[in-house]
Amino acid sequence: MDFEVERADVRECRLVSEEAPPLSPGQVLLRVDAFALTANNVTYAVAGNALRYWDFFPSAEPEVWGRVPVWGFADVAATAQDDIEEGTRVYGFLPMSTHVVVTPGRVDPNGFVDMTPHRTGLAGAYNSYSRTDADPAHDPAHEDHRMILWPLFFTSFLIGDFLDDNSFFGADEVILSSASSKTAIGTAFELDRLREVGVLGLTSSGNVDFVEGLGVYDRVLPYDEIVALGGTPAAYVDIAGDAAIRAAVHRAFGDQLEHSMMVGATHWDEPSAEPAELPGPAPSFFFAPDRISKRTKEWGRTGLGDRVADAWRRYVEFADEWLEIRRSAGPEAVEATYREVVAGRTDPAVGHVLTLWTEGR
Repeated sequence: MDFEVERADVRECRLVSEEAPPLSPGQVLLRVDAFALTANNVTYAVAGNALRYWDFFPSAEPEVWGRVPVWGFADVAATAQDDIEEGTRVYGFLPMSTHVVVTPGRVDPNGFVDMTPHRTGLAGAYNSYSRTDADPAHDPAHEDHRMILWPLFFTSFLIGDFLDDNSFFGADEVILSSASSKTAIGTAFELDRLREVGVLGLTSSGNVDFVEGLGVYDRVLPYDEIVALGGTPAAYVDIAGDAAIRAAVHRAFGDQLEHSMMVGATHWDEPSAEPAELPGPAPSFFFAPDRISKRTKEWGRTGLGDRVADAWRRYVEFADEWLEIRRSAGPEAVEATYREVVAGRTDPAVGHVLTLWTEGR
């Protein structure tokens, strides 16, 4: 069974019942156990054409429908690959489905890379699957945290590393939009740890108390107070993806805005057109796989993994103070949760863990 989304209107979705396909030599059938669904996955859908997210798990009608990628755990249900045993549990990029066929290559004790032909030209960071029995970041007691927070925190770690590596572009303060989002929270957590600059969170008025209570922002302001900002060098990390908010920040700081980075699109349904003239630096898109590639070359795969794993352990302890994990099972529950997340109705403290299997996990 597959959960599919209309590519032209991500509000529309459907369930498609299909049997697990037979395997060709070298292929492996993964049984998708569970996955997280966050606003980040909606960003994948919104950017599906531009960044080729729809190409990872194409549907039978790829011109109209697509499968939104998610992060989760799966078990090897059948194998025609000598180096992969049945029952092996992996973590990685998955479709919102009950099964997916992969073609493992570059197999080693830590996992494998999916070498299915249609994926070989896509971002390599999304094609790797780690074996849970060999992954230093894996903790069976925190699998739900891993699904909900790890991909977002990995991005947060890379954002913090990018800013630090560039001396924060000379800014005294980093401004994060969508401050209640899990990517922004992780970034603020990392910046707070670095303690090199002030951290300002922008959020909706209804989320101000929640964001302030996290304790990782130096200041928190609702969006309607952006006009009061300015006067000091600042860097903007745009996680909302809202052109009106981005323009307001640029106008407030003008030439004192040292850097403007576009990361996500939690406000995906807002108009995206830029004003004719935007004060300050031109916004640049932050693509996490490019940063991963850079640091892997400089630090090595193990060096990067160890640094992120250390930061992750600290972050999980922090997340346990505010994160509410909500588990739901079955096709109807997946559809209902997807509609909730797309509509932006999810409490920022909630993290959804889902499975299409009606018996649950």
